[in-house]
Amino acid sequence: MISFEKQAIALFAYQYRNNGVYRSYCDLLNLCPSDVKKLSDVPFLPIELFKSHRISSSKSTEMIFESSGTGGPVSQHHVASLATYKKSFNTGFSHFYGPPSEYHILALLPGYLERPNASLVYMCDDLIRQAKHPHSGFYLDQFETLHKTLTTLNRNKQKTLLIGVSFALLDYCEAYPSSLQHTIVMETGGMKGRRKELIREELHKRLKKGFGVNTIHSEYGMTELLSQAYSKGNGIFQTSPSMKVFVRDVHDPKKVSSTGSGGLNIIDLSNKDSCAFIATQDLGRCYENGTFEVLGRFEAADVRGCSLMTA
Repeated sequence: MISFEKQAIALFAYQYRNNGVYRSYCDLLNLCPSDVKKLSDVPFLPIELFKSHRISSSKSTEMIFESSGTGGPVSQHHVASLATYKKSFNTGFSHFYGPPSEYHILALLPGYLERPNASLVYMCDDLIRQAKHPHSGFYLDQFETLHKTLTTLNRNKQKTLLIGVSFALLDYCEAYPSSLQHTIVMETGGMKGRRKELIREELHKRLKKGFGVNTIHSEYGMTELLSQAYSKGNGIFQTSPSMKVFVRDVHDPKKVSSTGSGGLNIIDLSNKDSCAFIATQDLGRCYENGTFEVLGRFEAADVRGCSLMTA
């Protein structure tokens, strides 16, 4: 089997040739494929450029996923193959949780459901279809119905996954406190301006109390990626097989390491048709065993690198 590093370096050479925006960015940094000998040498494209440029290594587009916005420009991810996305998120989910068909999958994603081109909704819809259980589905502000469903499934000791955006999970468990022994509660992050932002420890403390569970799981993904990472507790994420996470120095974006704290850089091999090398706006910490945690986000003024492409 070809190692992750060899796949990534070969993919960098391919995207340098075929992705005009990415190549321009690399040229501005005076970096080309012959300069890349290891993963930390690869240039990571600032994620903000998805808001102003078509980031693609392919001429075709089957779907455009868009991020949520608050009035300004939104990120657009031109996906050449939805089959590639399906394979990626199914491989990642099954790697950590087993086949989706083993679960009742309930999704509480207000704010996302109103956007037909949200990648998270697309992923959850596919997982729900595979679940094939009658109670699986989306619950949009249907708290009473959701409560009855979760209560019934818990009473019958049914294997259940409740995935939801943070503010909706908080709203629900405050209105309907529960004690769920057979349900995985998974938050996807984000208050989306609906509630005051909370640090992870406080968010998970409230969710554990409200749902009566010992741990809160988390999903880490974004519009610009086709792979996800998952945490089974304490906010420590493990990456899907197609994904690796690094940290960059907040003062020198070209200084990249596999351990330590800084801005999170992601290699996503599933992003073969757009850009597989993304410098996110998240701050985090990476550990020697390949796990990572998210500590916060950069303020817009702190993001460095985008100015190279906006002159």
